[in-house]
Amino acid sequence: MRVLFSVSSWPTHYSSMVPLGWALQAAGHELRVLCMPSQTAAVAGAGLPPVPVLGGVEVAVHNRLSYVREARAGQWPYPWTPLHPVTGAAMSTLDEFDLGDYLRTDGARFAAASAAGHDTAVEFAREWRPDLVVHDPVSTEGLLAALVAGVPAVLALWGPVGTHEPAPVRILPDDLGDSFPRHGFGPFGPDLIRHVLDPCPAAVAAPVRGQRLPVRYVPYNGPGVPPGRLPRTPGRPRVCVTWSTALSTMTGPHSYALPAIVAALTSLGVETVLTATREDAEALGPVPATVRLLERCPLYALLPDCDAVIHHGGAGSAMTAMVTGTPQLAITFASEQSRLAERIASSGAGRHLPGHIATVETIQAAVAALLQDVAYQRDAAALRRAALDRPSPVDLLPALEKLAAE
Repeated sequence: MRVLFSVSSWPTHYSSMVPLGWALQAAGHELRVLCMPSQTAAVAGAGLPPVPVLGGVEVAVHNRLSYVREARAGQWPYPWTPLHPVTGAAMSTLDEFDLGDYLRTDGARFAAASAAGHDTAVEFAREWRPDLVVHDPVSTEGLLAALVAGVPAVLALWGPVGTHEPAPVRILPDDLGDSFPRHGFGPFGPDLIRHVLDPCPAAVAAPVRGQRLPVRYVPYNGPGVPPGRLPRTPGRPRVCVTWSTALSTMTGPHSYALPAIVAALTSLGVETVLTATREDAEALGPVPATVRLLERCPLYALLPDCDAVIHHGGAGSAMTAMVTGTPQLAITFASEQSRLAERIASSGAGRHLPGHIATVETIQAAVAALLQDVAYQRDAAALRRAALDRPSPVDLLPALEKLAAE
């Protein structure tokens, strides 16, 4: 079977697809990964064969545009103004972004690149003739290529945010280049998605109308070296903190919550293990002796020996904590992460703290509750069992083979 992956310009959007790619290749299936040139190293570094021919809006620009739209619609809950969508510079007012000028210049360029990328994906599919296409929610090139080639397309969710979310949570991109109408399929919309790989147990399930194909979430946190077993201080809880590698580039300097998190954990007297980029860690300056810094350490290697985890609401962090059974606190700064955190909190496996009300005191109270209330450990363990009951990527292969054959 020939399988074509299509991925976006943000590695955490497709990291959940990597173990499936390994399973397909190990079973003897042939795989190619359509991606932007910026993702060539990340895809190849994961052991998957990249085809770097896609184009369009980089995810950071796409997200910043979404935040400006939310702010203009009165749906932006934070007291600060979003960043400039194209430059990423701080804005004091929304008037600093000229939408008309953007549509004439950068917007037109992004639309042309998106159209070219979709056309290239279609051309590649016609020549390579895949039997099946799997794509992440932001990479609609794979969906269009499958429709034109007449083969099944499967969208791979990255976490508990679905294909049919209301605004402003919608994760599916706009069809900037009108590629779907140009190829005869009418306006792009979520109802074109017929099959969905879903790694989320029922307790955190997201809205989906296509056929759900349940799959187990297998953590892939990118390249990194596990630290081995870290010695613990007897009687002292251990809390892991993992922070986004580029959150500030999307939501601004107000989302740099690490100083408040470290201060809150220090006041609680817990042992803190912080994994972050070198830049985020260096911005903290000197840290207390109770804080151990690990640069880009794979999260799956840390969480089994932690009593709780704090993250920004990213799907990779939340899903990794889910399969390790670790109670989690999500401090969020964007609508998608907020919805994800709400679903984790509603399952009882964690708590949600919107970023604009995250202070040393509120963080301290939320972490204390996670560590002291056994209900969080119980519900996190239950969510882990439900997650592990789903078919592994290897066990999923017969269903994908059947779908391709039909």
